[in-house]
Amino acid sequence: MRVLFVASECDPWVKTGGLGDVVAALPAALARAGVEVRVCLPFYRSVRRQVDAARSCATVLGTVIREARLPSGVPVYAVDAPWLFDRDGGPYQDRSGQDWADNGARFGLFGRVSAILASAESPLTWRPDIWHGHDWQAGLGPLWLKNGLARPAASLMTIHNLAFQGLFPPNLVATLGLPPATYAVEGAEFYGQLSFLKAGLHYACALTTVSPRYACEIQEETHGCGLQGLLRRRAGDLTGIVNGIDEQVWDPARDPLIEARYDARDCAGKRLNKESLQRRFGLSIDPARPLLVTVSRLTWQKGIDIAVGVADAWVEAGGQWIVLGSGEPDLEATVRALADRHPQAIAAHIGFDETLAHRLEAGADLFLMPSRFEPCGLNQMYSQRYGTLPVARATGGLADTIEDVDGDGATGTGFLFDEASPAGLWGALARALSVYRDPPRFAALRARAMSRHFSWEQSAARYADIYERLSRAPC
Repeated sequence: MRVLFVASECDPWVKTGGLGDVVAALPAALARAGVEVRVCLPFYRSVRRQVDAARSCATVLGTVIREARLPSGVPVYAVDAPWLFDRDGGPYQDRSGQDWADNGARFGLFGRVSAILASAESPLTWRPDIWHGHDWQAGLGPLWLKNGLARPAASLMTIHNLAFQGLFPPNLVATLGLPPATYAVEGAEFYGQLSFLKAGLHYACALTTVSPRYACEIQEETHGCGLQGLLRRRAGDLTGIVNGIDEQVWDPARDPLIEARYDARDCAGKRLNKESLQRRFGLSIDPARPLLVTVSRLTWQKGIDIAVGVADAWVEAGGQWIVLGSGEPDLEATVRALADRHPQAIAAHIGFDETLAHRLEAGADLFLMPSRFEPCGLNQMYSQRYGTLPVARATGGLADTIEDVDGDGATGTGFLFDEASPAGLWGALARALSVYRDPPRFAALRARAMSRHFSWEQSAARYADIYERLSRAPC
């Protein structure tokens, strides 16, 4: 089975969030399962700087296709279009945080080139059976595969976050040379705009998203972002598959980035990691105080305003809170103000630091994820592996990967709440605080959480089944 992964991010070369992690880890897991995977990625300036050798192997629509290999050994086809991708800044935004004005042209061409590589019109000798695209940046691939390309591969479209849809003015239809008939309600048109994501969802042979619960949620108006009708019609083609994590990288028994290693049998190192965090951030060094951490984009979606609403009460109850992340300026300012008001109990690091993210997982008692919606989430899985019990809203992948603690703490691995409000969150924190103050119960919960496994092999097997089905009965 040959599969072409098409995505705008891939760790370690380019990453803004969980998409980059998935596109790095899932192909490697699929390769171990016997699937022949290659990744198609834009040749950004940041990628160019990190790749030692990327030889030219073909040209498509004026772009140069360059071959390289990820650190995992998975081959990559990098689409080299210097006028679109060779620039400073991020994959979607310039250095000031503004979206690139030509994102439609950039990812429009990228999607079309990827489709050609998955058809009989490809100049490459390697030809995939399955084209597998990720999020809106790849969304035009299935449209082209269904409109005019010779002997196209079957297509699978994965939704990582439905809220990001790639919406552009309708004049881009002509600019990109799209068949005019595709700009329709039964096509890529979305309330007077061209939607890259809707194109992918409409034309792809099959659809997946990153957790079973999210697959259900996006068929409802609350989380459907205007696409719930299309997704309900395609419910038979839609599968929710939970993401995995790299259990070699996220393992407190061998993590080189943390202060002291530990495992479920001996958590003494976790106490040392906690003390190190308290000292680093100027918090009161007290093992009895429950340490809560957040590693997140500071946005409305992630529920940071909900967390802010209980911060004072958490401190009054004896808790501490460390925040790592960046995002909306008003939320950044609010978190900073809380840290100034409670210097021995609350701290903030605005920005991102991979080493610090590992140390927060290792040193905290509890991990906070009050998301209004969460397609999958990864930190709740990292946290359980590190014995840091998640406190999270029961939505999407959070509900699929956290077992809620029962009344007496005899079962479960975290604390879930339903209502997206400070009151709802406080109910979960109060339950967590009660268990924390009973050290034997808390230790038992911690050991149970650390025994769970979230490997990519389970997810890879589910994807391989879908590939096999598509190869037998392409759309």
